[in-house]
Amino acid sequence: MGYDLIIKKGRIVDGTGNPWFYADIGIKAGRIVKIGSLDALEGKKILKAEESVVAPGFIDIHSHSDFAILSNPMAESKVKQGVTTEVNGNCGSSAGPLAPGHERYGDPSHGCQEGEGLRWKTLGDYFSLVEEMGISINIASLVGHGTIRSRVMGSENRRPTAEELDRMRGFVHQAMMDGALGLSSGLDKGLIPGCYADTEELIELCKVAARYGGFYATHQRNRQEGVLEGAMEAIEIGEKAGVPVQISHFVPRFPDGNKTLECMGIIEAARRRGIDVTCDVVVPNARDGYHWAHGSLATQVLPLWAYEGGRGRLLERLRDQETRRMMRRDAEPLWGVWRHGLWDKLILLESHGSPHLVGKTFEEIAKEKGMDPWEASYDILLAEGGQSCGILGASTEERDSIMVMKYPWSSLESDRALHAPSGSSLSVTPSPSSQALAKERADANAYGAFPRIFRRYVRELGILTLEEAVRKVTSLPAQRCGFRDRGILKEGFWADIVIFSPDRIVDRATIEEPTRFPEGIDYVIVNGQVVVEGGEHTGAKPGKVLRRSY
Repeated sequence: MGYDLIIKKGRIVDGTGNPWFYADIGIKAGRIVKIGSLDALEGKKILKAEESVVAPGFIDIHSHSDFAILSNPMAESKVKQGVTTEVNGNCGSSAGPLAPGHERYGDPSHGCQEGEGLRWKTLGDYFSLVEEMGISINIASLVGHGTIRSRVMGSENRRPTAEELDRMRGFVHQAMMDGALGLSSGLDKGLIPGCYADTEELIELCKVAARYGGFYATHQRNRQEGVLEGAMEAIEIGEKAGVPVQISHFVPRFPDGNKTLECMGIIEAARRRGIDVTCDVVVPNARDGYHWAHGSLATQVLPLWAYEGGRGRLLERLRDQETRRMMRRDAEPLWGVWRHGLWDKLILLESHGSPHLVGKTFEEIAKEKGMDPWEASYDILLAEGGQSCGILGASTEERDSIMVMKYPWSSLESDRALHAPSGSSLSVTPSPSSQALAKERADANAYGAFPRIFRRYVRELGILTLEEAVRKVTSLPAQRCGFRDRGILKEGFWADIVIFSPDRIVDRATIEEPTRFPEGIDYVIVNGQVVVEGGEHTGAKPGKVLRRSY
């Protein structure tokens, strides 16, 4: 048999978690057709992989490239990490169904932008546009509960009527028919309008996804008084709707170690009861023992009731000192930074109303203003006209991420949209200025999350074995997503493959230089075509839209 491509003498880590072994791989028409000892003369192209690891292409189960892929279809920052498949539509926000007028189609903190005149309405239309355009990696998507709720109810904080709930069911049905993997939700404070939904609403919508073999992925509620409640709600939804559950970036924010173990125990107990629940954890962008992430100032310092009545009412509340005290009392912060005295680890990322403060910590801002950080934050929101502004902060402690990482049912993910050296998804430019420094802290994961797994948690700390690390970013997410012929190096499966040196693989993106590509990844193959060779993008666009089949 003649092969389109042969990989010779690789150290095969097949994605199952089994020990590595030496073998050749023969690829034809985009699929793996032979694993064994092959004659190099039978291959049109030969890749020599002596002493390199040959693994399935990495699957980023929690990404936000819904719109970034349209402006940067070569997906450089992800494919050069070895990522061959991204799962988008997370945290309740997806590319469709879009509301009439398309006033808003995403969460800016996830790399999305305002838009109008878009060329699609349904998720199926969006998939067709992506396929027509051509992409270098595979993409798949959930449908966002928040996107659907916004389409039906706007941003109202109430239960849906029977008619509204039925309309939402219809949108879930259509998205699942279009090929969505399932339903996602964003329930934490500030993820509007998803956070306004009650458990029963989510159960009813998940029942629709369950009929099509989908799963439920949730950015769970994370309340100040009980970080366990969100996990228990997710499990309840899965049990009552009969749908598998994926708890997104599941690390309790600033608990003690015992609380993290208690959270893991809840999942273990549910699994013993026969409930299919798994989770994923963001690869820590470790600095000073913390994982840094970005979000919005309003979600950090305002309680939900502060938003009621729209922006005008919020501005009135921000101007009133007594109401400020009430907001401070009731605030349930997304990351809990203020409860741990970590205002020095909360940075103002962007602000139109207070541009001179961008790049400074809230501890520095408070000192400059001669007031406490709470008052300073409310002043900034007031100057912003009630609009939120970007912040960057210490989100979780690395030790807790490591604890979750060790469990066999936890996948690893980036939680980042793709970036590129050019195009509209470029959000940072290396610069000594304080503004660039603030932005750079957030974006290193877009370029280095997956190499960091193998550099820090396999090679340096020994937290994971090579085989287990590969499993957590290949067959485990593939199983959850329903990818029946990807995620494992197996004859008959699609040839999504990454070849890297276990001794040289390293993430090079830093705070100062966030757009630096990793090293030690020599080849990335997508659907049988070489997309990265010698660490450089070949320009190939063999990626596919992976629709769930029913």
